Amino acid sequence: MKMHLINEKVTAIMKEIDFSGNVLVKRNNELLQHYSNGFSNRTHHTLNNEQTRFGIASGCKIFTAVAICQLVEKDQVTFESKLSDVLDMPFPHFDEGITIHHLLTHTAGIPDYFDEEVMKDFADLWVNQPMYLMRYGHNFLPLFQHEPMKLAVGERFHYNNAGYILLGLIVEQVSGKGFDEYVTEHVFKRAGMEQSGYFELDALPSNTALGYIDEEDGSWKSNIYSVPVKGGADGGAFVTVDDMHHFWQALMKFELLNPEMTQQLLTPYIHTDDDYDRFYGYGVWIDKRDDIISKYHVMGYDPGVSFHSAFYPESGVTSVVCSNKSEGAFDVFKELEKL
Repeated sequence: MKMHLINEKVTAIMKEIDFSGNVLVKRNNELLQHYSNGFSNRTHHTLNNEQTRFGIASGCKIFTAVAICQLVEKDQVTFESKLSDVLDMPFPHFDEGITIHHLLTHTAGIPDYFDEEVMKDFADLWVNQPMYLMRYGHNFLPLFQHEPMKLAVGERFHYNNAGYILLGLIVEQVSGKGFDEYVTEHVFKRAGMEQSGYFELDALPSNTALGYIDEEDGSWKSNIYSVPVKGGADGGAFVTVDDMHHFWQALMKFELLNPEMTQQLLTPYIHTDDDYDRFYGYGVWIDKRDDIISKYHVMGYDPGVSFHSAFYPESGVTSVVCSNKSEGAFDVFKELEKL
């Protein structure tokens, strides 16, 4: 276990849940909290360290949104561009009125390949569809391409992974580059995220944490058969806690998008939760307090992955919690937030 300036209450929570992962909290570039614990590889007893890479599941939807916003900046598409105009693929039952804005804000009403409103276990998807074949965005199309609309366009917020698969395919068609190639060049490199990438589970680079699923009887297994072999536009990138901090800094300093486009990315377009003053922008959750934005945040959960990260505009604080277990990041994140 490696700690730096960790609050006792946070440490107690970490011990209680047997936290495995990394934590980083900075105010601008001032280090406030740093912590590493657990094993990146349980079989070989390899410890997580400060530069371990972790999967972040849906936490990387914001990278997809930034990529789309960059294409809008270049006048290659608009937020009102119709799906049918920017993607040369058949969607026979989709509404012709679906726009890029609808896809970004989860309001397109399209069917999802993993509908979190009705499905519980992500791993169930791969019973009939081998996860080792899921390496590119177009591999997901058979899971939803010919299904009927779930909702009317713009009817309400419906968190939707398939919508972000489509956004990734739009990035590929418009830019002429593979999605991961585009994001690596135009997001990761520009933000100084030198250790991050869309890695394949059967060819992971060094110092990358395997995800672990703990069973009730105390046994465990890795998540290599529970998630797609390679992540993409809807989730599955790997980052370090430092790289995620670099991303927030680059975004807020307008190094990824110009000020106007950054504001569009961070606009609270749609209310998402009746119990909280929570909204969704483009690839990012947005919390308000007394009608003032208090937090921009991203999160991700997969079998063997839990992730939370936020930027607090009033204080300039960034927090990052990466874990290679299915649960734990939220508990640590909320305890850190109390500080």
